[in-house]
Amino acid sequence: MRHWFEDVADHLGSAYLRYSFTKGTEQEVDVLVECLGLAPGARILDVGCGPGRHAHALGRRGFEVVGVDISERFVALAREQAPAAAAVTFERADARALRFDAEFDAVISLCQGAFGLAGGPGAGGGGRAGPRLDPDRAVLDGMARALRPGGRLALSAFSAYFQVRFLGEADSFDAERGVNHERTVVRNEAGAEVPAELWTTCFTPRELRLMAEAAGLHPDHVWSVTPGDYAARPPDLDHPEFLLLATRPR
Repeated sequence: MRHWFEDVADHLGSAYLRYSFTKGTEQEVDVLVECLGLAPGARILDVGCGPGRHAHALGRRGFEVVGVDISERFVALAREQAPAAAAVTFERADARALRFDAEFDAVISLCQGAFGLAGGPGAGGGGRAGPRLDPDRAVLDGMARALRPGGRLALSAFSAYFQVRFLGEADSFDAERGVNHERTVVRNEAGAEVPAELWTTCFTPRELRLMAEAAGLHPDHVWSVTPGDYAARPPDLDHPEFLLLATRPR
C-alpha cells in the first residue's frame, strides 16, 4: 500500500528544503559526529533521508553514507545533489522493512524522516511491520538490526508533551495511539498549494527507552532538542523533539 507521505513528497520536491526546520543541518551533524564518536571512514545508514541533507553533510566530512527513503522523488533529488567524490549513495526503501544486517557503524533517523511517520493510512504496512498499535516498532527493529555490534543509533522523535501542550487548531491528537493528525497545505517549487494531511506519532522519553531496549539496544541518552539546536539537554516540556542515543551491545 502506498505510504501517505509519498504524495506529500511528490508535491513538495526540493521545496521541502525551504522549511525552517531544515536549516540546522550542519549544527545537527556537528553534534552527532561528536556524541556518536564517529571515526574517520565510518559507515552510516540514514533512514528516511529525504532529499539527503544529513547524508550530504556527512559525506562531505569523509563518511560513507547510505540513505534510504520511501519517496522516489526525494531519492532522485538526493542523488542529483550528492557532493562530488563523496561516498554517498541513495535507494528507495520502506523503513518498515529494512534489509540490512549488522552493516553500519551508525544509524540515524532525524526530523521524523521515517520513525514517527508509520501511523496514518497504511499503518502496519511493510514486510516486517509490527502490531497496528505500534507500527514504528518495525522501523526501530530494522535500524537496530542494521547496526554492527558496538554501533550507535541516533533518532529524533516528536515530543508528546510538546504536541499536547501546544496543540494547534488544525491538529487532532489520538490519545490512544499518540498520533497527531494535522490538516495543512504544502507548496511545491513554483508555489502551487495542495491540501495535505500529516500523521505524526509522538513519544515520551520512557517510551523511547523501552522501545530501544525491546529492539535489543542499550539506551544511552534521551535529550530534548529543537531542529538546528541539538544539545545534551535533559527531557523537558519546552522542546518539540527528543533525541534518542542508543548502542547495540557487543
